[in-house]
Amino acid sequence: MSLFRKLFYRKPPDGLLEVSERVFVFDCCFNTDAWQEEDYKGYIGGIVSQLKEHFPDASFLVFNFREGEKQTQIADALSKNDMTLMEYPWQYEGSPLLTMEMIHHFLRSGESWLSLGQQNILLMHCERGGWPVLAFMLAGLLIYRKQYSGEQKTLDMIHRQAPRELLQLLSPFNHVPSQLRYLQYVTRRNAASEWPPLDRALTLDCVILRSLPNFDGEGGCCPLFRVYGQDPFLVSDQTSKLLYSTPKKGNILRAYKQIECELVKIDINCHIQGDVVLECISLDDDMELEEMMFRAVFNTAFIRSNILMLNRDEIDMLWDAKDRFPKNFRAEILFSEMDAAASIVAENLSGFEEKEGLPVEAFANVKEIFSSVEWSDPNSDFALNVLQQISASNIAQENSSADLQHRVEISTQKQETIPRKELAGQSTVTNATVSTASSEQALTVSAGIELMEPKGGSISPSTPAQPPPLGLAVTSSVIKVHPHPPPTLHLSASEPSDPSTVKETETI
Repeated sequence: MSLFRKLFYRKPPDGLLEVSERVFVFDCCFNTDAWQEEDYKGYIGGIVSQLKEHFPDASFLVFNFREGEKQTQIADALSKNDMTLMEYPWQYEGSPLLTMEMIHHFLRSGESWLSLGQQNILLMHCERGGWPVLAFMLAGLLIYRKQYSGEQKTLDMIHRQAPRELLQLLSPFNHVPSQLRYLQYVTRRNAASEWPPLDRALTLDCVILRSLPNFDGEGGCCPLFRVYGQDPFLVSDQTSKLLYSTPKKGNILRAYKQIECELVKIDINCHIQGDVVLECISLDDDMELEEMMFRAVFNTAFIRSNILMLNRDEIDMLWDAKDRFPKNFRAEILFSEMDAAASIVAENLSGFEEKEGLPVEAFANVKEIFSSVEWSDPNSDFALNVLQQISASNIAQENSSADLQHRVEISTQKQETIPRKELAGQSTVTNATVSTASSEQALTVSAGIELMEPKGGSISPSTPAQPPPLGLAVTSSVIKVHPHPPPTLHLSASEPSDPSTVKETETI
């Protein structure tokens, strides 16, 4: 088969890079310079003309990763062409990856489109500066479709398509470790009966740092932690927000030296759920100047034994900061199941404008458990053993929630979209946008989304088992996907066991 492909291989149009069969990337994604509007329209127009000449019977779906909410250049450029455009944000809390919900939506959409027929072609595009998230999502799609195996190998293959220095030019941080963690989540799909698994509400109890990094020039640091993510008590609000920040007042913050202690335990006691960003920052002697030590992004549904252990190769850090961390550095993030009693307390406090957190009594059991652990031994793994005991007693409580079934019904009438609620100090985009450049174009994505096909037929996937709970708002040729659906739409959720199974139905 490979020899057959080589014999009939056709060079892709100028301006496109073929990464996989029927999957292309616009080479403008490798450019860090801004385009003039007319030049950009000419660039896209030339590629579209070549595509239609090379593939006269093909249908095209364009994935675009954008910053902000304003109209994108590619949406303008494709407005008069018979192509479908689906847009996603290009970061989550400053990291070039997306929430597990968005990743699942993207993977199901790409898989369904490519599985519907050999005439379907997928084009990948990003706004200036969005290459890191495009490379990550493309690697996830290749792993999801089992075209490649090995997270590091696949991501490296994608990165080699662009200039080597591009990642460092676009961000001072190396975000690859967290991206690899999420690619491992995608790989687990092949071994799990339900993927992605249901979100777990956990309590982030504490962080243990072994073999301290040198961020004060004297072999030590003053660690401050911040936690971003979804508040598990605010079910109706799935936007990311600052959940915890170590208070700068009081006696919680202090400087630690490598010669004085090899292990530091920092209590956090923060309730989390879903996609979480953990930041560790070092303060100067005046407790004012902040320097980022490391970041880690993870999803609570994939936490095993209520502990996440990270070495220095598994944390996001500045490109030139690796030498500040000892080779045996390790960050141990300890969790516990969120207490039901604590949930009731939080609901009773939800009416107050300011929330100081839960009372100390809510964490009495956790503190009692950890009080017997000898933390001074840097080589001990008491934390892991204790957390394994905790998780063993709670395994029976897993999978207790009932599966929800939702159905998406898209109206062709114009409906008002729900504006995104802006959060102070954050610029995270939490919705994806699907826009059809022409009413003649037909598309169905497998995450429970159907785009209308006025020609007399629509294609819909088989009934899924658990799609991401994204809602749709339609305004003529634009469909926006939200974490919560507009009230006039009905959700449907399920993921087909066989993504290639589709059926054709008549539209009214």
